[in-house]
Amino acid sequence: MDDITIFFPNPEVKGEIKDPVLIEGLPGIGHIGKLVAEHMIGELKALKIATIHSLYFPPQVLIEENGVVRLVHNEIFHYSSPNGSILFLVGDYQSTSNEGHYLLADAYLNLAKELGVKRIYTLGGFGVGKMIEEPRVLAAVNNVDLLEEVLASGAEFEKGVPGGGIIGAAGLLLGLGAMRGIEGICLMGETSGYIVDPKSASSLLRVLSGLLKIEVDSANLEERAIEMEQLIERLIEGEKPQSDEELRYIG
Repeated sequence: MDDITIFFPNPEVKGEIKDPVLIEGLPGIGHIGKLVAEHMIGELKALKIATIHSLYFPPQVLIEENGVVRLVHNEIFHYSSPNGSILFLVGDYQSTSNEGHYLLADAYLNLAKELGVKRIYTLGGFGVGKMIEEPRVLAAVNNVDLLEEVLASGAEFEKGVPGGGIIGAAGLLLGLGAMRGIEGICLMGETSGYIVDPKSASSLLRVLSGLLKIEVDSANLEERAIEMEQLIERLIEGEKPQSDEELRYIG
């Protein structure tokens, strides 16, 4: 097995990709980016075009509902919008090592250049350690010329935030992307950092949809946000959740 393998079952699909942007929504704080990207894939009916395997992912398999196992992997989906193609990078894990983070980011950027990507959106959460009533969407960019556009979308910039920088793919794709002439915007939804947070994801989706100039139905995310708030209220009151199904939101 190679260190990193990106497999296109139908390589001819690359010819269908026009003026693409890339959206990274790998697992992270509050699973904000993962929630948003996977929600968009479902709502837009984006098609899976590639699978990514790597020695830098955890050494494990996942068990499907039918009991069959599969190697952990990441995936790339494609959607053709009126404004051009949208590529989604989603999946099971980020790297287990610092070296792997750099090598995977480099592989993702190599593919982005090959497919003609000129802008990358990375999605994540900004943990604040407490519950947020109205989560903001904070932003960072790798080109000063992007500031005005991002502010107009409803995202905010705050000096020194996040204080520790942006870790993992969400940060490296911006930093390494700038060296390759690829624009990069990171959107981070405020979240407690303790739970999977569909409310913060819904706020981030509104900002991202505006930047992409497309409409994505957010009803499902908003419904999950309401269910999560109700679950949290019951937990605070000391009430035991009614079913394992409700616990699917806790991560």
